Amino acid sequence: MSKALGTALVGGGTGFIGSHLCKVLKSHGYGVIVISRMPGPQRMTWNDLNRQGLPDGTTTVINLAGQNVLDFKQRWNAGFKQNVFNSRINTTSSLANAIVSAKKKPSVFVTLTGVGIYKPDKVKEYDEDSSETEFDFLSRLCHEWENAAKLPKGTSTRQVTIRSGVVLGRDGGMIKQLYLPFFCGLGGPVMPGDQYLPWIHIDDLIRLILFVVGNQQVEGTLNGVAPQNITNKQFSDVCLSNLFEPVFIKIFRLLLVP
Repeated sequence: MSKALGTALVGGGTGFIGSHLCKVLKSHGYGVIVISRMPGPQRMTWNDLNRQGLPDGTTTVINLAGQNVLDFKQRWNAGFKQNVFNSRINTTSSLANAIVSAKKKPSVFVTLTGVGIYKPDKVKEYDEDSSETEFDFLSRLCHEWENAAKLPKGTSTRQVTIRSGVVLGRDGGMIKQLYLPFFCGLGGPVMPGDQYLPWIHIDDLIRLILFVVGNQQVEGTLNGVAPQNITNKQFSDVCLSNLFEPVFIKIFRLLLVP
């Protein structure tokens, strides 16, 4: 079955989203090769990709690579922002160049970018056809990111860009970063709190990527977000009620009940 579906080459396949995706791809019969900084079984490094190009039999290319923007242990300084920028632009360019150079082109190239390309607005609604000019670091990042992924006109590879919201899941992403401060009762909304927070659950994002890979009619740009609009304050309130209050209620019950 994996021979029929071919090989999926996944940039950033060891991260939160990538590890979930690779597991599901394998369960659906794909062979999977991960591009990462460290070599290993069923892996190749970015230097290998630049030197050797796409592995033989690659039918699907997906790029999820990038420094975690929501790493609260990092200072948001010029050096960190440069790492965020390079980790996305350079990897995407490498994959696009490898596709252009490949004698046998993969059938699809999927790039995961972000809804940071849209300017936050309490009234305006955005869809896949909305276009925005650069207005801050994240919007410039998204523009450069998507430009780096563009293949020359006439390339036979189908191309899809998924602009993802904040990815939520129990074992990684934003929830993992916020768990400790919210567990300790120190979490809260980023002021003023009424700004919208586009989001998507990890399972839904994986299903969306699989749909994109398997449906040859899908191309262009998709917004990977949940249909419900929530504010930063609403999200924080839910986190507090689910991570903070129930935990301490259970502890008090354990202490009080003989």
